[in-house]
Amino acid sequence: MEQGNTKRVLEVVAGLIRRGDRFLACQRPADKARALLWEFPGGKVEPGESGPEALIRECREELGVTLCVGEAFMDVTHEYPELTVHLTLYESTIAEGKVQKLEHNDVRWITVGEIDDYAFCPADQVFCAELKRRG
Repeated sequence: MEQGNTKRVLEVVAGLIRRGDRFLACQRPADKARALLWEFPGGKVEPGESGPEALIRECREELGVTLCVGEAFMDVTHEYPELTVHLTLYESTIAEGKVQKLEHNDVRWITVGEIDDYAFCPADQVFCAELKRRG
């Protein structure tokens, strides 16, 4: 008997970490899925965590900073070939620490006008379009 599509939906959070008129973009490591594409920093929500708690933990682990997480900017559900992600992007600022490349290939503070210069992951492209729309 053939099984239906049982692809799981992964809860993922990301930070729209702002500093003045710039926001933080991170380049994925070469050895991970969607290698060397750019993304908003964040990661998977663990069982028992809220979205903001997961974002604070992930940014501490991957960037060495503590975030102050605000309201959700927007969310999207995106289907990759191997999984479906429900991604929520939160307005955020750095409360403590200096950004370090602990896991990413590169990190950059970019303006909305520079978005098209970076190849973002497909799920993040919706956020990029909304940022450009809002100016």
